[in-house]
Amino acid sequence: MSNIVGQQVVVIGAGMGGLSAARALADHFERVLVLERDTLPAEPLDRAGVPQGRHVHGLLAGGQRALGELFPGFEGDLVRAGAVPCRVGLDVRVERPGFDPFPPRDLGWDSYAMSRPLIEWTVRRRVEECASIELRQRCRVQELVSGDNAAGVIGVRYTDPDGRADTASADLVIDASGRGTPTLDFLDAIGYSRPEAATIGVDLAYATAVFAIPDDAPGDWKGVFCFGPGGHGSRGSLMLPLEGHRWIATVGGRHGDNPPGDEAGFMAYAQSLRTQTMYNAIKHAKRLGDIARFRFPESAYRHYDHLENFPRGVLPLGDAICCFNPVYGQGMSVAAQEARVLARLLEAKARDADPLAGLAPAFFAEVSTLVVTPWAGAAIPDFVHPDTRGERPPNFEQSLKFGVALTKLAARDPAVHKLTAEVQHLLKPRSVYQDPELVQRVLAVMGET
Repeated sequence: MSNIVGQQVVVIGAGMGGLSAARALADHFERVLVLERDTLPAEPLDRAGVPQGRHVHGLLAGGQRALGELFPGFEGDLVRAGAVPCRVGLDVRVERPGFDPFPPRDLGWDSYAMSRPLIEWTVRRRVEECASIELRQRCRVQELVSGDNAAGVIGVRYTDPDGRADTASADLVIDASGRGTPTLDFLDAIGYSRPEAATIGVDLAYATAVFAIPDDAPGDWKGVFCFGPGGHGSRGSLMLPLEGHRWIATVGGRHGDNPPGDEAGFMAYAQSLRTQTMYNAIKHAKRLGDIARFRFPESAYRHYDHLENFPRGVLPLGDAICCFNPVYGQGMSVAAQEARVLARLLEAKARDADPLAGLAPAFFAEVSTLVVTPWAGAAIPDFVHPDTRGERPPNFEQSLKFGVALTKLAARDPAVHKLTAEVQHLLKPRSVYQDPELVQRVLAVMGET
């Protein structure tokens, strides 16, 4: 029996969320049209539509495996493109207060270090192999088009590369635009409520430089992650290898503690970090290109799952639902996992008389379950900083103490270390921390003097 549920779906945006969604949809629609306002380079190069693209990026294992399901052999594609395999728990030196370094252990799987353009380019090449998917660049979506009853979406209006107005009909529109403006504007236009949004004001600023890896580089690690001491103005850094035998080094601070963009200022900021591992590695290395800077004011989670009414024919995805603090590297991975959720729902509904009926509430319910773990995993450490704006999670102080004790236990016990890494990498939900035996062990650590 055919899994096709419609003739055409339009995807707004050819970033990681839009590309992942396009592949997920290709098995269920006769035609997938992706509209991207930016110019898409033929090589893995930075592009204007990804302003944070010149900074450290990473795929968590949950996202990596979701992309592997959407694009079989994806990890091999990354390696052939030049991505650097990194054994999780072993190849990146983790420096956090009380553990410099955190005990290195082989936790059982590889991640891949590479530039943001390389990740997207690798995915885009696989998308372009799908005959039913068409990518149109330099097309700017103006608005969603409603049907006669004004309660559903039947297409999009956009301008083509020559500035001419055009309309694309659609059985379904996926809003992977990042900001999610097309969906929000449509809700306003038809008199529906916007979703309530939870925000966390992190006021993060970071700067990034790329270096040639020197011949005398340390041999006991491929990357280094330095956590700040916590509290006001805490500084941290992450340096990973890149394709082409390079390092990418990002330093960052919060609430006005902004790293400079000149070489002397960048190096002085790096030297001021809590540990000197990264600074010592790059202080005599050759810098390649300019220093890039970026600011991120707040994380935002739009609770579409709380809406009583939502129009048929449109679904936001990725950052349009939840825009995460980039420090934790969750955005691309969550978007890929959401695309897999969408594919599973469409497959399950393909036999229904009206497969698209009820798709939105089902999708939002599954996404809310998916987002619980990364959102909480970011919110608790974000609120350690006293200037962070927003509503703190319930039982924040107790959760914080539990997390500190869990980290101590993970340092002692390889099995717990692996479990915490699996949660961090979105392979397991945070609910695994509620296991009674684990809770008792953590409480025992909390009771130590």
